[in-house]
Amino acid sequence: MSGRVTADSPGLVERVDAELAAFLDGRAESFAVFGGDLGPLTQAARAFVLDGGKRLRPRFAYWGWRAVQDRDADDRGLVTAAASLELLHGCALVHDDVMDASATRRGRPAAHAAFAGLHRDSGWTGDAEVFGTAAAILLGDLLLSWADEMFAAAAIVPSWAGSARRVYDDMRQLVMAGQYLDVLVQARAEFSADEALRVIEFKTSKYTIEVPLHLGAAIGGAGPEALWTLSAYGLPLGEAFQLRDDVLGVLGDPDVTGKPAGDDLREGKQTLLTALAMRNADPDQAKLLRRDLGNRSLDSDQITVLRDVIVATGALEQVEHRITDRAAQALAALDTDAISLESRTALGDLVGAATRRRT
Repeated sequence: MSGRVTADSPGLVERVDAELAAFLDGRAESFAVFGGDLGPLTQAARAFVLDGGKRLRPRFAYWGWRAVQDRDADDRGLVTAAASLELLHGCALVHDDVMDASATRRGRPAAHAAFAGLHRDSGWTGDAEVFGTAAAILLGDLLLSWADEMFAAAAIVPSWAGSARRVYDDMRQLVMAGQYLDVLVQARAEFSADEALRVIEFKTSKYTIEVPLHLGAAIGGAGPEALWTLSAYGLPLGEAFQLRDDVLGVLGDPDVTGKPAGDDLREGKQTLLTALAMRNADPDQAKLLRRDLGNRSLDSDQITVLRDVIVATGALEQVEHRITDRAAQALAALDTDAISLESRTALGDLVGAATRRRT
């Protein structure tokens, strides 16, 4: 390997995808004994996991490992464990789309919508939407089960396997806890900045960045100083990543994001962006926000009005400033010798990838 180290220089994404494809092929073969009826389920799992996705969690896991391990060390166990995170994430996304009643994911029908379409196209009896929801829940459960199976198969150094397993179990717990907190905050609809930030901490900062970093580091036998450094980097970057996601959910180009314009506004997402808009709003703006956020029948003109209010209140500018600040905190945390130089370089690249993205 020569030249400047980048976040993808080891060909990690290709290796993760190959591991996932081989694993899913094996699971499809094991399901074949039940006949063809389960084909749509395994095909949906394969399409959902392999078609799209940024592979951020495996990338952070890899560079957590490289924080304490040399490039020549055997990383096959790490790659398998990192790939299993995509199955776990697939479970979270499938269930998230059901809970949010999101029609699309990555520019295609969400899993529950696709299964509902299968029901309608097949002319089956009963409610197509109910079938789609049930099938998607089962798909998510299946992905969660497979994630555990794949992680258990990873060849991790025995003396470090216990620590790695504890981190992995924490991650599975975090995704469920974060999802529940998100559902709770949406139900309360209090436009609370503190609550929005608490959801970000558990649903994104820890689950997407800090814990994958810790998982890779644990597989590599990291000590406390390296883990502390990775937390000091991962937590502010995770917040910046989610805040960028919130901005894209309101103002992103649907041709780029793969989601309908203003979808988060129709869902009534309680984010820092909407909380700050409400805090800064005049009475007329506040009335409009309370009336229209969460109205799933909003048309494009109403979406434009809501967007204009969010911009006019200064909420967008405040969130952009916070993204810049948290990204700077993450970069500052890398000014240390506690982790390897190559890892610091790659993690620095990932700050830009996480905060300046358009999807």
